Amino acid sequence: MSNMLPKTDERPNVLEHVSENVRRLRRAAGLSQEALATAAGVSRRMLVGIEGGDVNVSLATLDRIAAALGVLFPDLVQQPDRPDRSRINAVAWVGSKPGSRATLLASTAARREVELWSWSLAPGERYRAEPDAEGWREMIYVIEGCLSVHSGDECKRVEAGDFLVFGSDRSYVYANEGDEPVRFIRNVLT
Repeated sequence: MSNMLPKTDERPNVLEHVSENVRRLRRAAGLSQEALATAAGVSRRMLVGIEGGDVNVSLATLDRIAAALGVLFPDLVQQPDRPDRSRINAVAWVGSKPGSRATLLASTAARREVELWSWSLAPGERYRAEPDAEGWREMIYVIEGCLSVHSGDECKRVEAGDFLVFGSDRSYVYANEGDEPVRFIRNVLT
């Protein structure tokens, strides 16, 4: 599944703080590993691996763990000594092709929460996303290239200088179906 944080030579730095943050937040909530695993819908073995910093974990799994802890995704990936989410700047996804990545730049409270991401996809790269919770939205602004966004039977092509807003409560795919790199900004509104 391409929404995993793959183990490559270029390890996403979003994982640097996850193990410490999950362990710290779990203990602060007074939860055992078993209780948190059950609440998040993951195996205890997976949670042990996450806290140990040696597991390949999907962004959706991290989001479920955050929800079970009563925190937001950025709380798991930001530096533990920096509670301000205005500058996270952590690589959260690295694709199989050089130059493909997603970087969580910042997050701020809105009605609920907003995340700002910088993405790049090399030619031929795809990112498959699991559905978000009902009511979640994404706002995409393409800086360079042409991004294809597949959702169900629909495909929307977004050229450089254009944007797309869509509900992310169903599976979707970001794809670079061209010959040039695609760079875009993504806002996630929860």
